[in-house]
Amino acid sequence: MNTPAALFAGLLGLSLAACGGHEVVRPTVDVSIGQQLIDLKRARETGALSEHEYERQRKRLIDSVE
Repeated sequence: MNTPAALFAGLLGLSLAACGGHEVVRPTVDVSIGQQLIDLKRARETGALSEHEYERQRKRLIDSVE
């Protein structure tokens, strides 16, 4: 998933891993499908995603719950 929330969680996980120590702490991200669709729509509307990429990600997200 390449939603903004998922990307943020991934970046947060990487930054926590770079803090030192041996244990990698990854936050639990539980974002509903509805919220992910809203995030995708917002990304398209702001120009962060092209129409093609929006449709591709939207289809991927919907297919993941079927």
